[in-house]
Amino acid sequence: MYSYIKGTIVETNPASVVIDNSGIGYLVHMPNGMKVKVNQEVKLYIFLQIKEDGHTLFGFLNSEEKFFFEKLIQVKNIGPKTAIAILGYDDFQTIVAAIETGDVSYLKKLPGVGPKAAQQIILDLKGKLVASPVAGQAKGDDSLDEAKEVLIALGYKNNDVEKVIRIIGDQKLDTNGYVKAALAILASV
Repeated sequence: MYSYIKGTIVETNPASVVIDNSGIGYLVHMPNGMKVKVNQEVKLYIFLQIKEDGHTLFGFLNSEEKFFFEKLIQVKNIGPKTAIAILGYDDFQTIVAAIETGDVSYLKKLPGVGPKAAQQIILDLKGKLVASPVAGQAKGDDSLDEAKEVLIALGYKNNDVEKVIRIIGDQKLDTNGYVKAALAILASV
């Protein structure tokens, strides 16, 4: 439902921040809320969890972290709060490397992860994180991220959009340029 929020950080906590966007303060749970500073302008990539007892926003400083989070919560018995704690433990690339090498002893050190959960994470995610849809992108390419969001909003399937983004991702275009290039490819399929 939400892809990102741009705004000013008004409060930081170890596991969350409050971001002001047009006069509304959004409480966003983050892997490490202390990575950002009060009065800092940020763009947080958002995951919205909807449950019977409320809506919870989870935020990430880049789309790679969000992608990893979304993969983690697909693992049996790993919920959003555990996934956030895992991401807050160490740099996500280190965690991905441990998954790819099958390092159970490292994964058992992560919050909320025991031996069975560590093995399940490796079983479910090994080989699926290295080729993430954002792996080839240069960090901070907001135009490409925005183009992806536009294409998904237009009704294209996420899988199809990711394939096209990998094709056009090395070009240096603005958002409209990426959307036009992607539409040309998608129209020919």
